[in-house]
Amino acid sequence: MTEDSKATDNPSQASSHVATQVQQTSVEVTSDITEVVEKVSEAIVGVVNIQQTTDFFQQNIRDVERGTGSGVVFEKKDGRAYIVTNYHVIEGAKEVEISLGDGERVSAELVGADALTDLAVLSIDGHVTTVAQFGNSDAIRTGEPAIAIGNPLGLEFSRTVTMGIISAKERSIEVQNGWELNVIQTDAAINPGNSGGALVNIAGQVIGINSLKIAEYGLQSGSLGFSGTPIEGMGFPIPINDAVPVIENLMAYGKVLRPYMGIQLLDLASIDSYHWQETLKLPSDVNQGVVVTAVEPLSPADKAGLKERDVIVAINGEQIGNSIDLRKYLKPKSGTLLK
Repeated sequence: MTEDSKATDNPSQASSHVATQVQQTSVEVTSDITEVVEKVSEAIVGVVNIQQTTDFFQQNIRDVERGTGSGVVFEKKDGRAYIVTNYHVIEGAKEVEISLGDGERVSAELVGADALTDLAVLSIDGHVTTVAQFGNSDAIRTGEPAIAIGNPLGLEFSRTVTMGIISAKERSIEVQNGWELNVIQTDAAINPGNSGGALVNIAGQVIGINSLKIAEYGLQSGSLGFSGTPIEGMGFPIPINDAVPVIENLMAYGKVLRPYMGIQLLDLASIDSYHWQETLKLPSDVNQGVVVTAVEPLSPADKAGLKERDVIVAINGEQIGNSIDLRKYLKPKSGTLLK
């Protein structure tokens, strides 16, 4: 053993020769993501569903919080701030409160709600300063970044930010009674409480309204997996371009005014091709469309002369390949309220 090694083997001697210095540094991190969050997060609020309950034994009626969700402030007008959220977040509520960024809670007024699209609009006195900007969900590309902001698992986790990508565009999910919705698919985490929050692009624009309920409908119907099987990495926001006409209808009328035909239908692609010519008498070049399986008496379709086994292949020159195309054509059109 050398003299040097003897010296270092003695802890008391080593400590006298080695000086340890600890420095703390502060690093300012600025990125596109942090800038987006700073731009949008103040427009994301908590939505509290308050319902009445009765004590079974004492028969006392009291108000209780039945659940919380998220909302997006999209407009300020005439001293009021307007918030879009999910229908299922406020469903059955006796009263709705909005939780602001500083923790203050204010009473909200229901402007309108629509169960089929799972959207609702609320208004509050103008307590907010930041309004979210809507983007163009038709312009999104698969693989581009997507940022979800909301209140997963309750208000104590308010304005939680999760990030992923656009996994797919124009997914179709059956939500109830054959009604299908066009949705965005993303792997940005969307948990209970995120419902009604924003899916944001890298420019800080809202491109979707997050809806856990739509994912649940898909699971229940079996369209996304075995019933009861949890699926990770699959969130389904409502595209903002689809949400805007609904929001405008709710703002103007308190409900959604939908075109109505009065038919039952079936996609041509779901019928054995043998029947295309033999039963439906279609030309050989027709391989897409919607088959009319029933017509309601005195309905607009009946008055227009539509019959059972008619096949709709286009409306006003716009191709109708399936029932999704038909519903898209008939959906409420965007007006000027949000422009």
